[in-house]
Amino acid sequence: MSSGFEKSLRPREFCEAVGISYNTLKQWVREGRVKVYRTTTVRWRISFSEVERILGTRQGYTGETRAVIYARVSSSDQRSDLERRVEHLTQYYASKGYRGVDVLSDVASGLKTERRGLLKLFNHVVNKQVDVVVATYRDRLTRFGFEYLEYFFKQYGVRVEVAFGKEPKGAYRELVEDLIEIVTFFAGRLYGLRSCEKRKLVEGFKKLLEEV
Repeated sequence: MSSGFEKSLRPREFCEAVGISYNTLKQWVREGRVKVYRTTTVRWRISFSEVERILGTRQGYTGETRAVIYARVSSSDQRSDLERRVEHLTQYYASKGYRGVDVLSDVASGLKTERRGLLKLFNHVVNKQVDVVVATYRDRLTRFGFEYLEYFFKQYGVRVEVAFGKEPKGAYRELVEDLIEIVTFFAGRLYGLRSCEKRKLVEGFKKLLEEV
């Protein structure tokens, strides 16, 4: 039972403070990850100390939001663009009043899962060192399956903020490179990595893209 002198929160207030959905809160309660108590009206209440514990703050919850920047480009000749994206994201989270925890970046395809910066981001999330992940566009984190990644983050009370909405039309080149990588992968599965059929399929696909 919570002390009557300790501030308590309604479930929705707790969700807003921690940055999780109501369904996630119910799951945490079932798993015993959050302690709740019931009032005389049989409603949930959650002690404010649970917010402090979940957020991992040692000196009490101050309301500050811990942000990690994640930026990505597909090739080394885009490094200047990568620097600009980091600068834009830094300005973005500063304007929101967030506290920067880390700046992570990768020079790699959005299809590649073993990216150093992305893996470090996962560690921040799992260790509850961050409240929000800031990226320029959804596909900077992953070309496909963004919803799965977003769901995974939510289980740790982390949300994703996309600063600039949809990817600009100028990203055509990178999309073409990703399409070629996908076709090359599946052609190798169908015909073998070194087969003549695989090479013909990939080259034919590249020619088709050039005609579009």
